[in-house]
Amino acid sequence: MKSLWARKPIAALVPDSPDGTGMKRTLGTRDLIALSIGAVIGAGIFSTLGTAAAGEVSSTGEEIRYGAGPALILSFVLLGAVCSLAALCYAELASMIPQAGSAYAYSYASLGELIAWIIGWDLILEYAVGNVAVAIAWGGYFESLVSPWFDIPGWLTHGYFQVKASSSPEILGLLESAPRLMGLPVLINLPAFLIVAAITWLLVIGVRESARANNIMVLIKLAVLTLFVVVGTIHIDPANYTPFAPNGFTGVHQGAAIVFFAYIGFDAISTAAEETKDPQRTLPRGILWGLGICTLIYVIVGAVATGLVPYEQLKSSDPLAHAFEVAGLTQFSWIIALGAVVSMSAVLLVFQYGQPRIFYAMARDGLLPKAAAKLHPKYRTPHVTTIITGVVVASAALVADDAATYDLTNIGTLFAFVVVCLGVLVLRITEPDRPRPFRVPAFWFVTLGGASACFFVMKGLPLRAWKGFGIWLVIGLVIYALYGYRNSKLRRGLDPLPHED
Repeated sequence: MKSLWARKPIAALVPDSPDGTGMKRTLGTRDLIALSIGAVIGAGIFSTLGTAAAGEVSSTGEEIRYGAGPALILSFVLLGAVCSLAALCYAELASMIPQAGSAYAYSYASLGELIAWIIGWDLILEYAVGNVAVAIAWGGYFESLVSPWFDIPGWLTHGYFQVKASSSPEILGLLESAPRLMGLPVLINLPAFLIVAAITWLLVIGVRESARANNIMVLIKLAVLTLFVVVGTIHIDPANYTPFAPNGFTGVHQGAAIVFFAYIGFDAISTAAEETKDPQRTLPRGILWGLGICTLIYVIVGAVATGLVPYEQLKSSDPLAHAFEVAGLTQFSWIIALGAVVSMSAVLLVFQYGQPRIFYAMARDGLLPKAAAKLHPKYRTPHVTTIITGVVVASAALVADDAATYDLTNIGTLFAFVVVCLGVLVLRITEPDRPRPFRVPAFWFVTLGGASACFFVMKGLPLRAWKGFGIWLVIGLVIYALYGYRNSKLRRGLDPLPHED
């Protein structure tokens, strides 16, 4: 049982490849900042902002969660502060352990193998499951963007379970009007499937090409958000800011829990450690600068959106475009839809980038089959896990409903943040003399405060998220008991698997 808590030596977590057989180090600070912005600004701001402001009500009229109202900007500030504490911890660990496994690798060195497995399994919720929701949202925005020119049949843009969960009579009618195969209605989200497939192909051929594509998408999304702010500011009605906090701090807290999805992604940058030049210095800069820029953008966009229209009218799957429509600025709506499509493409790219590298790191340690540690002989990318992740996410996006995945992704990510904060504290105590190119200031406050703050945000999530998270962890522990524990390189006293061609 003692081996469950065995910690991996940090020296074994700092790989380098002088022979040139490992991943290519091609990313600089600007690339990482762009990757961070690309990962963070996406589905959250374009999809969940409205629910965070207006709240969530059941079909029976029951209040599920209170909205923040115009105080949504305080929700963003709260989350920015919470995530900054976690980001500081990520920065210290990333500078100490520049490995592809992110929070998984950090947990292995600080808290032991069992916790590392739990975090590795938990991160699937952030990257893979979260990407299912993003892909579905992308499909919706894509349909609205091309609808003036192309009429895509509803049965090709709505997955089966999405239709089943809908309360719209028009969408539910697809159950009867859709073509049938073996007596079952054919209901698929083809755009969501195709975008995941395209991004998977891009990630297989190389990280440099992926980074260039992301940089372009980041510039486009920032331009669109700038347009929203400039045009929206001109049409702000100060009366919409009253009442400022209609549901008090409860609304701010629960609004923060809803819109936390908008902050997910900055931690994914740490998975690029083995493809980053001078990662000890570059990674902390990329993480912290990226998070700071995103928080500032969110506060400004939130202030404009809630000033443009009454906060109750922001409840929509496309709140920014909807705000323009309500304000009579329909000529700009298509630009917002374009921005959402581009933004979500960037999120899909970065998350699809991160998940295979978690699998890659776990496979090197023997916790997953060694095939997951293979690198493409030409492109030097973890192509096996990239393709597997792409197939799973694309297939799920084809038929799934995205309603519950946001909350499940939020709770999984927040849990990982808690563990990372505690990991910094443990390593400061157990290995105080270990070189730290970046050191967390006031580490007692940052680590304990960060863990507590993340748990506080978790408390704002509904019971269904906690139940789903519990079931997910149980499934992960069963897999670890059946495979990971038996094949662990550390537990068996073996060296970690190297990358394989």
